Amino acid sequence: MLRLLISVRFHDGRYHGRLDWPPSPARLFQALVAGAAQGEMLTEEDRCALVWLEALEPPLIAAPPMRPGQGFKNFVPNNDLDAVGGDPQRISEIRAPKFIRPILFDAETPLLYAWTFEEAREALANAKKICAIAERLYQLGRGVDMAWAWGEVLPSEEADARTLASGCVLHRPSNGVGSAPFAVPLTGSFHSLVLRHEKMRVRFQTPHDSKPSKKEHDRVFAQPPQPRFRHVGYDARPKRLLFDLLGKQAPWRLDRVVELTEHVRDAAAQRLKDKLPEIADKIHSAVVGRRNANEADKAARVRVAPLPSIGHQHADRAIRRILIEIPPNCPIRADDVEWAFSGLLLVSNEGEILCELAIAPELGMLAHYGLEDEATALVWRTVTPAALPQQAARRRIDPARRRTEAKGGNERAEEESKAVSAVIQALRHAGVSARPQAVRVQREPFERKGARAEAFAPGTRFAKEQLWHVEIAFAAPVDGPLILGDGRYLGLGLLEPLKNEWRDVMVYSLRPDGRIAFVDRADLLRAVRRALMALSRDDKGRLSPLFSGHEGDGGPAASGRHGHVFLAGADLDHDGRIEQIIVAAPWMCDRSMHPGKGERVAFDRIVASLEVVRAGRLGAIALGPPRAPSEGDTLIGPSQLWVSETPYCPTRHAHRGEDLADAIERDVIAECARRGLPRPEVEMLEVIAGPNGGHLAANARLRFSVAVKGPILLGRDSHAGGGLFAAQSR
Repeated sequence: MLRLLISVRFHDGRYHGRLDWPPSPARLFQALVAGAAQGEMLTEEDRCALVWLEALEPPLIAAPPMRPGQGFKNFVPNNDLDAVGGDPQRISEIRAPKFIRPILFDAETPLLYAWTFEEAREALANAKKICAIAERLYQLGRGVDMAWAWGEVLPSEEADARTLASGCVLHRPSNGVGSAPFAVPLTGSFHSLVLRHEKMRVRFQTPHDSKPSKKEHDRVFAQPPQPRFRHVGYDARPKRLLFDLLGKQAPWRLDRVVELTEHVRDAAAQRLKDKLPEIADKIHSAVVGRRNANEADKAARVRVAPLPSIGHQHADRAIRRILIEIPPNCPIRADDVEWAFSGLLLVSNEGEILCELAIAPELGMLAHYGLEDEATALVWRTVTPAALPQQAARRRIDPARRRTEAKGGNERAEEESKAVSAVIQALRHAGVSARPQAVRVQREPFERKGARAEAFAPGTRFAKEQLWHVEIAFAAPVDGPLILGDGRYLGLGLLEPLKNEWRDVMVYSLRPDGRIAFVDRADLLRAVRRALMALSRDDKGRLSPLFSGHEGDGGPAASGRHGHVFLAGADLDHDGRIEQIIVAAPWMCDRSMHPGKGERVAFDRIVASLEVVRAGRLGAIALGPPRAPSEGDTLIGPSQLWVSETPYCPTRHAHRGEDLADAIERDVIAECARRGLPRPEVEMLEVIAGPNGGHLAANARLRFSVAVKGPILLGRDSHAGGGLFAAQSR
């Protein structure tokens, strides 16, 4: 099998077509026809090649990740001149708004479209002709979406490797109802486009039964026929079946998950082969799998996933249920696969019945693995360890030489770094489009009822050094089930979501060459707030009060509470330059507040998407991926003792003749009470006052009776980084 791979690059990272991403194969086909035509002329070779292309099966699409850009309205003349008496001078009276919202993506990453075809002389000639036509493509989408393309004919294995290595999101055609239906060409699409082009030229016609007239209203408008395309579902969800494990060997031990998976898989495959011997090869490929299977074969393969019991700290993590996933493009009918697993008996080599599969009457366990209607979690951890490639394996140490060949810190760090890289590659193979922000690997289980990674190796084709327990934090919520690694069809690499792991505080570190002077802190933080407000704008242009601090009409938030985000810039080494930008949710700095419905999700999603801050004269500041602060961070604590990093501005003016230090101390105590903090002992380090006691501020040290967790931002300008305190050990 060969693949026709067409790569498309845009002039810039914007796409103004309809909000369908990636551009459908039908759009690409239209662009190829337009590029091949010289006026209305097409060579016979081009016609034959395009007719051949339209008859192929829908292509695999690989597209770079995207995000919606800032929308805007263009006011254009409405095609209703009769409403103003046909006077072109009054055309401005009938302008209508046209909403445009581009899609933004990395312009350096091409879109890939891969068609599969049989290797034959005529087909190969047509494919090479399409490659030549692709080089004449000049736009894809609207007229402003300038693009260019090139084509290649590759072996299927090389094309699969190219799409996986691109780091793009893969969109696969399916036989079921997809979550993203795409228009694709079919037999007759090319001729329908030619006919539409011809009819577009004669849209205004004079009726045959009318007398000759120069009046405009004697002419009629004829709508040209629409082009012919069909809609194919892409990225369809697999059919999922849940079975209970009943019998003598139920529940099954967690560390024998591979043995159980192979028992169930092989027994179901044999049952199908006995029923349908004429398609035994297809059954073996779709259920058991082939050793040299490519990515297309794996995407059509039935997956057997034993589900350990989780969801409570006392759950024993034994296996009582098995999830069967039938992909929509599976070559075996879904009802036949369901029949093969229903009532399946697992028999030992001695003929003893070990277990039986029965349809599960209760599906609650699926929710513990992220099988819900909405995206479930940012953080995922392995229940069964992931099997990573051999190059990510740990160095084996002979037990007899454990002391003499012990690993040093550098070697351990290098091994973990290779494993982390392999995990990121495994996410691409599993079709996970969300960007991982942090990956942690270890041999020990994350929960006390789990098992060490090496305990899963006996009886499998994987060396124990290839098995790793993995924790992944994503930039955006991810749906389940999530199964990674080379053993994902053998029950290994199954992850569970950590519910409610939303980040309420995020820290951005600035590169040494991109740090901003501390005196420019106010300008920088204003730019950060503007960027967050722009990212929070919805399709109708409305801003979220969580980031703007204002109601929809532009007025200040009516609650009078600290209901919008807190920002701070930290100069922890006191070199006069900002090293960190802190974005904190209001309920973290004002403990008396509670997040509203969906606010934690919105805060995490929007703040995590911040990548660049354009701060006027300070320039465009590129930010690295945000991190959640860890326990012990200077600005997080917890600690009993906190000292000012930026001056505290009191919320009320001092009375005439009142001692300024005493007035600020009382104001700090009252502010802590309003924010839900314990009453501190306040030590004034410095009082800053302008002429006549104006512009009052102070640096202080706060001592609480119990350890308090930060960030602590207090005072009148606390939303803009004022009144920031750092933890001290003593």
